[in-house]
Amino acid sequence: MSEGPILLPMASAGAGARLHVTRWPVAMPRAIVLIAHGLFEHAGRYAHVAARLNGAGYGVVAIDHLGHGRSDGTRGFVPAFSVYRDGMDALLAEVQAEWPRVPLLLLGHSMGGLIAVHHLLERQAAYAAAAVSGPAILPAAPPSALTIWISRLLARVAPRLGVVALDGDGVSRDPAVVAAYKSDPLNYHGKIGARLAKELFDAMAAAREGAAQLALPLLVQHGDADRMAAPAGGQYLFDHAGSADKRLLRYPGLFHEIYNEPEQAQVLSDLVAWFDAHVPQKA
Repeated sequence: MSEGPILLPMASAGAGARLHVTRWPVAMPRAIVLIAHGLFEHAGRYAHVAARLNGAGYGVVAIDHLGHGRSDGTRGFVPAFSVYRDGMDALLAEVQAEWPRVPLLLLGHSMGGLIAVHHLLERQAAYAAAAVSGPAILPAAPPSALTIWISRLLARVAPRLGVVALDGDGVSRDPAVVAAYKSDPLNYHGKIGARLAKELFDAMAAAREGAAQLALPLLVQHGDADRMAAPAGGQYLFDHAGSADKRLLRYPGLFHEIYNEPEQAQVLSDLVAWFDAHVPQKA
């Protein structure tokens, strides 16, 4: 892969935007894992996840989505949810060009899990397997019909107006993780814009509608005490995915960022075991 940023293609609603790429390479990788991070964070927060995967022989690569981290774009706003899928499509194309004979794996967390589902609906043949953690398939608090109507109105007349903030205390039970999350200058700590909120609602509905089209091996991991992405969403994805080879792991008492919980060693071991089961060992 090139060492510079990835550019969104001209057909994208974010055409020409530069997306920052983070790479954690290994020599002679048994597979490459593409990571889609969550809402208002950035790929750098997955360094410890990448280190665990590197130790198992996997190369890892991730982008900061449009409007996130070191990438171009307005924080809290997106012109269309499709630009997130466009970014993952562009990353996939670069990885395939660099490693044409190496198996590929996909990992998405939270909104990144939602992005992963949309990406897979168009590109699942490229991957040996996928995993999602705390996927945003259902909102943590189901919105009323009035709330949805208002969000659609504001998305048209005031698309950048902040409408709701994330609860940073909900990311982990570890106070150090919460403190680091809140002080990270590359995270966005403002409110979700009206257009972004509307796009998220629509993308969740589309993911639920399209889940049956998923056919690749799929792991769903979710903390039972997640109050940022409803555990029922992970259950829905597992129940409705068309994959013959699928697994759901629910972790009692764990918050949203299961890879940043005190039990992260076991959670990451479960992830690596899933990938190991679907990628041949290096000779």
